[in-house]
Amino acid sequence: MTSFQFQEHLGALKDKIVILTGGANGIGAATVRFLAEKGAYICSADQDAVGGQAVVDQVVSKYPAPAKPRACFKQTDVTSYESLLELFDFCMQIYGRIDSAVSCAGIVEVGNWFDPGLTLETVRQVPPKKTLDVNLLGSLYFSRIAVVYLKQGSKPSDDKSLTLISSLAGFKETPGMPLYQASKHGILGLLRCLRPVLPEANGVRVNAVCPWYVATGMTSLIEDKWKEAGLPINEPGDIAQIIAGLAAIAGLNGKAIYAEGGRGWEIEDNLDRLQPQWLGEEPSASLEKGQKALMEWNGLMKNL
Repeated sequence: MTSFQFQEHLGALKDKIVILTGGANGIGAATVRFLAEKGAYICSADQDAVGGQAVVDQVVSKYPAPAKPRACFKQTDVTSYESLLELFDFCMQIYGRIDSAVSCAGIVEVGNWFDPGLTLETVRQVPPKKTLDVNLLGSLYFSRIAVVYLKQGSKPSDDKSLTLISSLAGFKETPGMPLYQASKHGILGLLRCLRPVLPEANGVRVNAVCPWYVATGMTSLIEDKWKEAGLPINEPGDIAQIIAGLAAIAGLNGKAIYAEGGRGWEIEDNLDRLQPQWLGEEPSASLEKGQKALMEWNGLMKNL
């Protein structure tokens, strides 16, 4: 399986308007910087106003633009639908359009839902669900709003895209992180649900990135052991480039890029291609027949 190749397409990012959450640090901040380097304009958002504004100030100074600012920032809570609406309105007021939307905000596991020490008394306390709220609900809110704003004033020939951030945890077990894993599985579910319909119905293509270990503050607790084991490490800038590549390649839709050690591989095509092997030829044929019928039914329902 060949690695994800995107470098030759990055020139398409010049003058693109990109809206992005999670821009204060880690992958999001690296993406803001890389997009600015390639000539894009970025509307960055994060809960961390100080960090987010600092990143924007850096790129505005380093990559000056002739008219509109190279980047702008708005403090945003991705778990608030109203806050996200204000973000998209803010971006439209400054740039007049949006070409690409990147849902990059995310957090690690909060709390211990399946603590082996739980008792009949302590299990009565409602556990925290912030991880689901930020990672999954925030992405759902962002995607719903993004699809509408992306198509405002667009022509059929315009390239509009939505990029989601899943994880290795989106398709491989990650013990001790049930909400994080469930949220990242949910992101791939969202990708698979949207990819057959968004391009035709809204003129928006959708893809996802599934990073393995990324050297950020979220993974600092295991960094030493990871390095001792000689395992591959992604730097935030590596993932930023893959995100940029997905935004740059016109027509690319429905792909999930697994990333490790700074390289990426598309996983969805092989899952589909090898389905008769991992599911079995007979159930695979039956399943495909059913999926085709469901897609036809979905089209009929929309016309009622």
